[in-house]
Amino acid sequence: MHRSLTFRAVVCLSTLAPATLLYAAPDPQVEALKQELRELKQRYEAQQNALMVLEQRVRQVEETPAAPPPRRLTRSPSEPAKGAQTVASGTPGNAGSSYGQSLKDDSEPAQSVSNLYDEASGFFGGGKFSVETGVTYTHYDTRALTLNGFLALDSIFLGNINLDRIKADNWTLDLTARYNLDQRWQFDINVPIVYRESTYSSGGVSGVGSTASDATVTRDPTIGDINVGVAYKFLDESENWPDAVATLRVKAPTGKDPYGIKLIRDTANDNLAVPESLPTGNGVWSITPGISLVKTFDPAVLFASLSYTYNMQDSFSDISPEVNSKVPGDVKLGDSWQIGGGIAFALNERMSMSFSVTDQFASKSKIKRDGGDWQSITNSDYNAANFNVGLTFAATDNLTIVPNLSIGLTEDSPDFSFSLKFPYYF
Repeated sequence: MHRSLTFRAVVCLSTLAPATLLYAAPDPQVEALKQELRELKQRYEAQQNALMVLEQRVRQVEETPAAPPPRRLTRSPSEPAKGAQTVASGTPGNAGSSYGQSLKDDSEPAQSVSNLYDEASGFFGGGKFSVETGVTYTHYDTRALTLNGFLALDSIFLGNINLDRIKADNWTLDLTARYNLDQRWQFDINVPIVYRESTYSSGGVSGVGSTASDATVTRDPTIGDINVGVAYKFLDESENWPDAVATLRVKAPTGKDPYGIKLIRDTANDNLAVPESLPTGNGVWSITPGISLVKTFDPAVLFASLSYTYNMQDSFSDISPEVNSKVPGDVKLGDSWQIGGGIAFALNERMSMSFSVTDQFASKSKIKRDGGDWQSITNSDYNAANFNVGLTFAATDNLTIVPNLSIGLTEDSPDFSFSLKFPYYF
């Protein structure tokens, strides 16, 4: 009886053993599929972060103007020039004068140089009030090479090579109004209207690395981030000292912020995901104090500027780019410094030219999901340097035409940017 029970127990255990072992031993194909799924998710998350960083970088670089020369304080049009001869209005010698019925003496800059100051950020001497209409076109083309594999024999790469590319064409209509108070204070407000078109490309269609697909997203003209500024001239130019102007700008998040915009995966290419819409602003308040210096060395004018932008931390109801996911959290964009300098000189009474270099560099941005810790966004820091060539043409005593070409010098800069402004002085 004892042996019979023992034999039956052995039989039962031996019968259950194969099923137990079969359940415990994972299927190699299933594990391989799970591993491939994890790698796809990692690549998708990396692409989401890269798109968010590139969008943020484009907006920050676009919204930072190339530091133009500050305006020089000049006398009022009704104030006669010191030691100058007064002539009647309409006299041929007065045709090119920017000072109404006064003939400038040799110590005064040409009208073209005065207008060069007038179109830039700072003071204007042509009147108490001015309005400016400007159009800016910016082209941005960036590529990111992703290697997912390893080197064999220190020379042969085994794995996947993927090339992602973003091309952005942006048009901005700027409407600016300025008011000058006692040739010492100036107040201004700027309202941008933004049109954006971005094309996203990625390789890997149907698993073939040499085949790429692309998708284009556009944004109809929409208001951007409105900003206001105040400037105070605290030092007048003398033989040894330059003009010095302190400035303070505040930017409000009136444009569409980039947070919570969902990334839609292309049905034909698992490596490509594009945003459902494009932002027109950074989504946070920012404060930019700065200082501008200008010194005349006849016939040239040297200028320099330094500013610091502090981006305030803000909370958003959704910061996730994933479809069907809503994750509230906080965003802290990286603060930035901008330094610039250049030279301007008059070509003739009506026309002047300027050359300048600007460089803006920012720290990394951070995000924090509700209940989580702060995380730095990889590659969100940047260094954007530009070389600027500007021309100022005094069409009339009140209207100035100002074209400007900006060429990117670093990978983080737009490839080029061209602007055309029409300031009118009252």
